[in-house]
Amino acid sequence: MTVTTTSNSPVRPAAPGDVPAILRLVRALAVYEKEPDAVDATEDDFREALFPAEGGPTAYAHVAEADGEVVGMALWYLTFSTWTGRPGMWLEDLFVLPEQRGSGLGKQLLRTLARLCVERGYPRLEWWVLDWNEPSIGFYRSLGAVALDEWTVFRMDGEPLAALGAPAAAPATGRDG
Repeated sequence: MTVTTTSNSPVRPAAPGDVPAILRLVRALAVYEKEPDAVDATEDDFREALFPAEGGPTAYAHVAEADGEVVGMALWYLTFSTWTGRPGMWLEDLFVLPEQRGSGLGKQLLRTLARLCVERGYPRLEWWVLDWNEPSIGFYRSLGAVALDEWTVFRMDGEPLAALGAPAAAPATGRDG
């Protein structure tokens, strides 16, 4: 994947060697979002999603560096809009370590993704943010992002997902034996 960035940009596409840092940042994000025990992902999970041995990736990542250390990340994947008839980009997670916030790295990560959308003709870059995360909401609005307050996010996992996804039982014939 190519991204138009300057040679001195602290933002670059992730490489396989970044997987441990990405997982470290995901865990730090979970702590920030008040869910410190929610991360089940492993380095192998990220390697398989981002850099599979066979087939194409199911997710992509860009990292931001400061002093040679990965201190921020943007994990994303492709979506599809039936209204536009084209793919778009879903930003799953954007995270910069607290001590690096205000340095412009978050904006550079988003700018890199926006540039990629423009280059590829993707009409949308979308993400969600927790309602209580006012600093991030203010940051996103300052960049021109618009909250879609009329939408409600749904999730199905665990037992409800297993029950709905279970194989259907054979229909009854209405006859005995």
